[in-house]
Amino acid sequence: MSWEDNVRRVEPYVPGEQPKDGEKIIKLNTNEMPYPPSPKVFEALKAFDASSLRLYPAADVGPLRDALADHYGFAHDEVFVGVGSDDVLATAFLTFFNSEKPVIFPDITYSFYDVWAEVYRIPYETKPLDDDFHMVKSDYMCENGGIVIANPNAPTGVSEMDDIAFIEDIVAANPQSVVIADEAYVDFGGVTAVELTRKYDNLLVVRTFSKSRAFAGMRIGFAVGNRKLIKYLNDVKYSINSYTMNRPAIELGIASLSDNEYFKETVDKVMSTRQWAIDELRSRGFAVTDSKTNFVFASPSKISAEELFRKLKERGIYVRWWDKPRLRDWLRISVGTDEEMRTLIREIDSIMGS
Repeated sequence: MSWEDNVRRVEPYVPGEQPKDGEKIIKLNTNEMPYPPSPKVFEALKAFDASSLRLYPAADVGPLRDALADHYGFAHDEVFVGVGSDDVLATAFLTFFNSEKPVIFPDITYSFYDVWAEVYRIPYETKPLDDDFHMVKSDYMCENGGIVIANPNAPTGVSEMDDIAFIEDIVAANPQSVVIADEAYVDFGGVTAVELTRKYDNLLVVRTFSKSRAFAGMRIGFAVGNRKLIKYLNDVKYSINSYTMNRPAIELGIASLSDNEYFKETVDKVMSTRQWAIDELRSRGFAVTDSKTNFVFASPSKISAEELFRKLKERGIYVRWWDKPRLRDWLRISVGTDEEMRTLIREIDSIMGS
C-alpha cells in the first residue's frame, strides 16, 4: 500500500504552447486579443494604491459585480465573478452537476469540460456534432444531469443560432437540470442567451474578459443567472476560497467596462481581420468554417494539417493542432494583427509552394 493509491488521477487539460522567454514568435494558438486593454485600464493601473494589497479584497467582488450588473442590466445578486471563466465553469460543474444522470455536451467542444467531469467524478456523455460541426438539437432533448453548450463553439468557431431560439428550446425542454451557455467568444459576432436568464431559472450564462477585453493575463470571468443559481455558486465558492479575486483585478476590470467605445473598436478590428483571413485561406483551397470567434478553423487541401502546423512552427508561427479523430485535418488559428495575419498567409504560400 502506498500514498499514491489514494491519489485522484486525471488526464489534465493541455493549454496551447507558450513561447520561451526571449523567443520571437507570432503566437496564434491561444486565442488572445492581439490588441492591449483599454487606455483606461492603463490609467487605473498607474493610479492603483499598492499599499491596499495588505488588505483582503471584497469577498463578494462587490464593486466589480456592481459594474457588471450595471453594464449588462442585471441585479447585483444575479452576477457571479470568478478568476477567469475556467474558475466560474469549474465552480458551476461542482455546484450543479451533482446527479447520477450524465451531463451532456458535444463531442467536439472546449476540452476542459470532460476534465472537470473526470476530476469531480461527474458522469457525462458526449453527443456528436453533425458533418458541418453543428449540434443536433434533438440529442439534448433527453434525460440528463445537466447540459453544457459552448456558443460559439471551440475549436470550430461555429455559432448555433442567428437568434436565441436554438438554445431556448433546449433550456425549456430541460427544466429538471441546469444548462450552461459558455459564451467566451460571443462578443465576436455571436448571439448571447443572457436575456433568457430572466425567463428561465435553470440557465447560467458564462462570459470572460480574457478574449474580447484583452485580459487573458488578469483572469476575470463572470456568470449571469437566476438569483438562486448565483447563491448556490457563491455557497460553493465560499466553501473553497472566499477571497478569489484580487484587488488589482477588481479595479482594472471596472476600468475596462467603462470604455465601451474602445471595446467595440478592437472587437470590430478583430472581426474585420478574421474575415480577411477566411477569404484568403478559402482562395487557397482551405475549408474554413463561418467563425463567430476570434479564431478561424481551417483545413488545408494540399498538405496535411499536421505538416502545416509543424512547418509553421519551424518558421516561428504557433497555431493549434489536435491529434484527435475529426480534428486532425484542421487547424485552429487565432486572429492576430493585420501584419501578423499577412505574415501567416505569406508563410503558408511559401510552404505550399515548396
